[in-house]
Amino acid sequence: MATLAARRRLLPRWVAGGRGRLLGTAAEASPGGEEARGGGGGGGGSDGAIYVKKPAAAAAVTTRDETSVAMPTSFMTGSVVGKRFYRDATVRRADDGNGWTVMLDYRTLKSPAKRPLKLPSRSLAMAIAAEWEYQESDGIRPFTMPLMKLACTALERVPLTRAKVIDNLMKKFHQDLVFCRSPADSELTIGVHQKQKEKIDPILDWVNTEFGFKPVVYTTFLGGKQDEGLTKAVETVLKKTTDCELASIDAMAAAAHSLVIPLAIFRERLGIDEAIELIRLEEDHQVDRWGLVEGGHDVDIADLKVQMSSAVVFLGLSRGM
Repeated sequence: MATLAARRRLLPRWVAGGRGRLLGTAAEASPGGEEARGGGGGGGGSDGAIYVKKPAAAAAVTTRDETSVAMPTSFMTGSVVGKRFYRDATVRRADDGNGWTVMLDYRTLKSPAKRPLKLPSRSLAMAIAAEWEYQESDGIRPFTMPLMKLACTALERVPLTRAKVIDNLMKKFHQDLVFCRSPADSELTIGVHQKQKEKIDPILDWVNTEFGFKPVVYTTFLGGKQDEGLTKAVETVLKKTTDCELASIDAMAAAAHSLVIPLAIFRERLGIDEAIELIRLEEDHQVDRWGLVEGGHDVDIADLKVQMSSAVVFLGLSRGM
C-alpha cells in the first residue's frame, strides 16, 4: 500500500514533467532519438507519435490480436482483471490522425467493447498511460484507474445513452443537495443551517445569475419543484456538452448527490476543494460535534476525493488543459 500511495503522489509530476518513456515524444523515446515503426527503420513523425518496435518473433504475424489489446467487460466493475502482460505504456496519435491512443508495448489499447480507445487530447492519453504504467506485476487493478474507466464511459456508454443520462440527471435535479436546507428552529440543526447560508447561498446566487432563475430552497429531504425555466436552462447546458464533459458531470453528480455543484465546476465557478466542502457540509458539522468514526468517515472522505478529483481531472484533460 505504501508503494501505491507513493506512486499516486508522483503521478502529477510525471504528467506535468514528461519524464521517462511514458510521456516522451518519438524523439525522446529512444537513446538515438528514433524508434522504428513496426519492424522497419524510420523515426517519429512531426505529430509527436511514439512507435514501438515489435518483437522479432511476432513480426511475421500481424493479426488483429497481435496489434491491439482489449480489456474484458469486467474491467468496469472487477477488482483485478489479470496479471500485467506488458512492459511499457506509451502514447501516439491515432492512425487516422484524429485523437490519441495508448500503446501497451506494440499493442493499441482498446475498450472493453473492443473499440479503439481514441482520446481527444494528448494530455489525457498521457494520464491514462500513467495509470497503466503504475500497475503492479501481480495484477491490473481497475479501481486504481479512474481516468481509464471514465474514458470507457465517455467513448462507449454516453454516445449510446446520452438522452437517458441527461434524463436521469434531470429527474434528480429537484432534490439537489444545494436546494435542501436544514431547519433553523432546532438546536440539532441550527448549526448546519447557519453553515448552509454562509457556504451554499453564494452558489444559489450564482445559479440565479448564470441561468436567469432564482432557485427554490426547501426544508425537506423530499425536495420540491424548481421553476420550469431553470430546469430547461440546465437541461440545455447538458445537451450541449461533449461526451467527455457529460461523462464527467454524471460521475460528479453521482458522488455529490448534486447537479448544481458539477455544473459550477464545469463553468469554473467552483474548485475541487470548495466542491468537497459543500458536499460534506452537514456530515463534517456532525463530525466536529460528535467525532470521527475511523474506518467510516475517513474512508468516505477519501472515496469522495478520489471520485470528484478524477472526474475534474478528466474534464480538464479532455479539453486539453
